[in-house]
Amino acid sequence: MSKNNQDKLVIFDTTLRDGEQSPGASMTKDEKLRIAKALEKMRVDVIEAGFPVASPGDFESVHAVASAIKDSTVCGLARALEKDIARAGEALKPAESSRIHTFIATSPIHMEKKLRMQPDDVLAQAVRSVKQARSLTDNVEFSPEDAGRSELDFLCRIIEAVIDAGATTINIPDTVGYNIPHQFGELIKNLLERIPNSDKAIFSVHCHNDLGLAVGNSLAAVLNGARQVECTINGLGERAGNASLEEVVMAVRTRQDIFTCDTTLDTTQIMPCSRMVSSITGFPVQPNKAIVGANAFAHESGIHQDGVLKSRETYEIMRAEDVGWSANRMVLGKHSGRNAFKTRMKELNIEFESEQELNDTFSRFKDLADKKHEIFDEDLQALVAEGSWSAENEHFKLVSLKVCSETGETPNASVVLSVGDKEVNAKSDGSGPVDAVFRAIESVVSSETELQLYSVNAITSGTDAQGEVTVRLEKAGRIVSGQGADTDIVIASAKAYINALNKLVLSDDRAHPQLGDV
Repeated sequence: MSKNNQDKLVIFDTTLRDGEQSPGASMTKDEKLRIAKALEKMRVDVIEAGFPVASPGDFESVHAVASAIKDSTVCGLARALEKDIARAGEALKPAESSRIHTFIATSPIHMEKKLRMQPDDVLAQAVRSVKQARSLTDNVEFSPEDAGRSELDFLCRIIEAVIDAGATTINIPDTVGYNIPHQFGELIKNLLERIPNSDKAIFSVHCHNDLGLAVGNSLAAVLNGARQVECTINGLGERAGNASLEEVVMAVRTRQDIFTCDTTLDTTQIMPCSRMVSSITGFPVQPNKAIVGANAFAHESGIHQDGVLKSRETYEIMRAEDVGWSANRMVLGKHSGRNAFKTRMKELNIEFESEQELNDTFSRFKDLADKKHEIFDEDLQALVAEGSWSAENEHFKLVSLKVCSETGETPNASVVLSVGDKEVNAKSDGSGPVDAVFRAIESVVSSETELQLYSVNAITSGTDAQGEVTVRLEKAGRIVSGQGADTDIVIASAKAYINALNKLVLSDDRAHPQLGDV
């Protein structure tokens, strides 16, 4: 690694690709664009926008992000297959700065059981793929999948070969979250020392959180010479998730006495971006989550409160303002005008493609302002997330809802749904008001789905807060999440259920990047 890269830690965000692989976390093209622009505003170095060969929708999303992003490198994932790499190159054509990220499994168990290939054949295919990718862009990343369980000698051989073939970044993934920090750090150190041409590439890590060690493993790798970390907002990702971007960035920034590198991120954008990702995906942030959780900077203990009042540094190792907790916070209300609304939306990285879209969102804002006195940033994010599912995609739509629930009586619900171009009435009893509503909706749609998750999260504090409901449905192996927000939690629940049903109506034939024969 050249001295020019010693002090720079590259942040590679894969929220739009690996984060989206969380069951039910699929995002629309417009939602991906919103997140990509927020990441760009945060000054993330590399944005992995998706897996272009997976589906036409994924290709279009990567192409759209590549067209819109100017200040970050846009990356597309590709298996070590000619068709994958060609598709990624095509999707990334509009990008001012592009990267193709190609990978093939290198652990004995993956090569034998999944690829059914000999190590020499895996090496040859990796070299071919890197050369093909290099013909499309001068920025090529190679990952030996399941490197954490691969044999060191073979890892050294294949990495040396792909660097010679033109790879500029070598990513070492702990694909199944199996590694322990001291062991993983030692692996990075050994690779850098043993591979003759290791100085010609930046070494990266991509850690999963199955044992709760993704951030620990990533930081151990950085201490041993890695200069890129692959991570996601809020630690979003399949299974237990990925390394959390905000935790990696703030650990390095806070402990400059230990780390000889730093990122160039604008950390004040961490909180707005965290809220946006949570709102779009329907994955709420736990209150005690480091950096972005509601309790991250809260002090209830009297001793702690006294110490903080006397000197913040007694119990706080970083300032809440530095990660965006109180920056640019403006409370809107029923008397706020259209210009104040539009200005605040822009500050939250939310821009409207048309005047009609602005008017529709402003109208929903005014309706909400009639229900609650103060409207916070989180409320605005929820408004936009609700509106992002455009009318043309709404096969089912809630027209009206009436619920009766009283002590000693069985709750019942009456709903009116718009199905296509006609309205349908339905009634049902249930064990509670939400159950009654869901049963009434099901009597109309007959979706044959299984409810896997029902979650309620208060968007802000106060008894007039909006409730944000997440519903996760499964049908024939396909999982979708629906979100709904309202000051009435039963209405929010109905919106979330219908949102999920509408997503099921749309076909989605996406491939998983770790499946498929090579």
